Amino acid sequence: MRKLIENVIEVICELYRVFFSMKNSKNHVLFSFLTIYLSLLVHEISGADSSTYVPLDNHLLNCGSTSELKDTDGRKWEGDNSKFAPSVKNTLTSRAATQDPAVAEVPYMTARIFTSNFTYSIPAVGNGRISVRLHFYPASYDGRNASNAIFSVSSGGYTLLKNFSVLQTAQALHVSFIVKEFSVNVGSGRVNITFTPSLNYTNSYAFVNGIEVISMPDIYSSDAQAQIVGQGQGIFYSISNATALAKVVRLNVGGKEISPVEDTGLFRSWSDDSSYIYAAQLGVTNSANPSMKIKYDPRVPPYAAPESVYLTARTMGPSPDVNKNYNLTWLFSVDPGFFYLVRLHFCEIQSVITKSNQRVFKIFLNNQTVADQADVVSWTGSIGNGIAVFKDYVVNVPKGEGQRDLWLELHPNTATNPNYYDAILNGLEIFKLSDPGTGNLAGPNPIPAPVQKVIEPSDLSKSEKSANRAGIIAGGVIGGVLLYVLFV
Repeated sequence: MRKLIENVIEVICELYRVFFSMKNSKNHVLFSFLTIYLSLLVHEISGADSSTYVPLDNHLLNCGSTSELKDTDGRKWEGDNSKFAPSVKNTLTSRAATQDPAVAEVPYMTARIFTSNFTYSIPAVGNGRISVRLHFYPASYDGRNASNAIFSVSSGGYTLLKNFSVLQTAQALHVSFIVKEFSVNVGSGRVNITFTPSLNYTNSYAFVNGIEVISMPDIYSSDAQAQIVGQGQGIFYSISNATALAKVVRLNVGGKEISPVEDTGLFRSWSDDSSYIYAAQLGVTNSANPSMKIKYDPRVPPYAAPESVYLTARTMGPSPDVNKNYNLTWLFSVDPGFFYLVRLHFCEIQSVITKSNQRVFKIFLNNQTVADQADVVSWTGSIGNGIAVFKDYVVNVPKGEGQRDLWLELHPNTATNPNYYDAILNGLEIFKLSDPGTGNLAGPNPIPAPVQKVIEPSDLSKSEKSANRAGIIAGGVIGGVLLYVLFV
C-alpha cells in the first residue's frame, strides 16, 4: 500500500518537473487537473493507513555531490545539481577533510560552499507547510578554516539563522554534527533557501551538507489556540500560517530514540529524554502491554506522533510519600526574546488507570501553573486507557543576554484525593515561534564552556595534590552535567 502511494507521488513530482519548465498555459492547466486527480487518488488509497502521512514533496539533497546515495536508514539523497539551483557560480564543492566516527557518510562528507549569496530553489507540488532540515558537519572544506564558516540562512521572508557558527554551536552542544529543523508555509510552488556569508567577519563563508524539503500536514497551527503561560485564563496565542517554527527539542519521554524512518511519514527524529531530566529524581520509565493498541482522541491526528511515543512514558514512581516531596523536572536551554510552543503528549498506558481522578497532577512551565488538575483519562472524555492526546502551551521568554532556562515540572495533585499520587508524560516537543513583525527565528550562537586550566603536579604539595584532584574531578563532573543539560 505505502509503495503504491509512493509511486503515485513520484509520478506527480515528475509531471511537476516537466510541466514547470513549459511556458504553454494549456500545459499548466492540464498539469493542475492531473495533480488534483492524483492527489485525490493518494488520499483514497492511503485511507486504510491513516496513521502514516505520505508527503507530496520529499526532496533530500546531498549537497556537493553529483550522485544519488543512500543514508544509513536507506533513504535516497540526490546531488544538488542545477535542477535545484539557477546557477552554481560562486560556489565550490568539497569533501570534508576529516570524518568523525559518529558522522555518517551521507549527507555529511560532502558540502557546497558559498562565498557570496546563493539560493536553492526547490519545487513544491503542494501549497502549505513544508519541513526544512539543514544538515551541517563542522570540518575543513577546500582547505578553509571551519571557524570562518559564519553565515545566515533565510527562506520566504523568514530569517532562519543569523551569523550562525556551526563549529561554535557543535562545541557548545558537545555534538559532532548539527541538524536545524524549521516549518514554514509555502504558497508559490517553490521553496527558496538563501545562504549568506556574514559581512561582520573576515574570510567568512557559508556551507551546507544536506537539505531536506518535505511537505507536512499543518499539525502545529492551533485551531483551538494555545494558552499563553502566566497570562491568565482566556489569553491565547494564535499560531497561524504566517508563523514559522524552529524545532528546539523533540523527545520520546521514557522511551528510546526514534529514527526518521520510524516516524509517521514526517521523517522526524525523537530523542531519549533522560539527558534533560533535572537533578537526581529521574522517576521511572513505563511501557505498555505489548497487546495494547493506541487509539487517538478525535482532536489528535494519528501522525501527530508515532505509536511508540504513546506506548512508553515516564512517571514519578510507586511511592506516594516520595512523590509528594519532589517535582519530576526537565530543563531546556532556549534563546531569549521569543515565544515557544510546548506540546505535551499524554497517554495512560498502565492497566490500573482507566477512570477519571485516578491519577491527577499539576503541570508547571517556568514556575507558572498551566494545569492544576491534569487528568489524562478525563481529557480524552472516555473510560479506559491507551487513548492518545496532547496539550499545547505557549511560553514567552523575555529578551536578555545569553541563553535562558525553560523548566517543565510535574507534581501530584493531592487535593482531589486521587487513587495514585503520581504524574505521567509520554512525549514532548518545543518549538521557537517566529517574530510576528520581522519573521526572525535566529538566536545567538551558544557559548562553549571555558577550557579548564591544567595544573602541573610538580607545583603542588602532597596535600594540595589530593585536594585539587578531588576538586577537579567534582568540578568537571558537575560542570559537564550542567553544560550537557543546558546546551544539548
